[in-house]
Amino acid sequence: MPEGDTLFRTAAGLRPHLVGRVVTAARARRPGPQIERVVGSTIDAVESQGKNLVIRFDNGLEVRTHLRMNGSWHRYRPGEPWRRPQARARLVLEVPGAVAVCFDAPVVELFEQRAEPLHAALAGLGPDLLHPGFGESDAAEARRRLRDPARAELTISEALLDQRALAGIGNIWRNETLFAERVDPLAPVGSLDDATIDRLIATARRLLVASAGQAPRRGRLHVYRRAGRPCSRCGTIIRSGPLGAALPRTTYWCPRCQGSEGAP
Repeated sequence: MPEGDTLFRTAAGLRPHLVGRVVTAARARRPGPQIERVVGSTIDAVESQGKNLVIRFDNGLEVRTHLRMNGSWHRYRPGEPWRRPQARARLVLEVPGAVAVCFDAPVVELFEQRAEPLHAALAGLGPDLLHPGFGESDAAEARRRLRDPARAELTISEALLDQRALAGIGNIWRNETLFAERVDPLAPVGSLDDATIDRLIATARRLLVASAGQAPRRGRLHVYRRAGRPCSRCGTIIRSGPLGAALPRTTYWCPRCQGSEGAP
């Protein structure tokens, strides 16, 4: 699943070609939103919100896409051949000089901007680690949400993926964040002190921001998808395993560096 850094780069790549331009044509795969309603409007903004990409129009409408595992956005020149079959296009927006195509996204919806504060997926997001204005109050809010009693028994590995606590972290950066801070992924949130929670938030943001500013090829990863290989820090063999029932994704960790030598 694309993480916040991928969506941030996607929005940044689309923005210069879409913002300020009038939509000349729009279509969506059926069943889908009545995207024709945006034709004739001007695109005001293209933004990432956690793992969502939001496009706002000057007629008061906005489009939200969530790419999940297989979705992607492409930008083409008019008449340029597409790199994927047209049958896989979920949404197409045409403006002078550019065609933006969203392929394979399971979530494509159109709604009024005034409804965003009540939108089930957007209104419930925690502080976005990649928001340019992310500051101390956002970090404090993320800590407060992680500290919610309902998350006390969750492993920290599960909790970092909860977009309602803090938005933007996916499987890659939750693993790399925990490794960087030498935190056992199996540790319950309630067992960690505030200083550790604050370090995790700060490091996750630092890693996401660094990745968002790079080309799609990421820098060196220390534990993600390195199970069975030696730790770059101590040489211990990296372990992996599914953690969590609600979000059963693979967690990777060094049992020595992250203090879980006795973990299964």
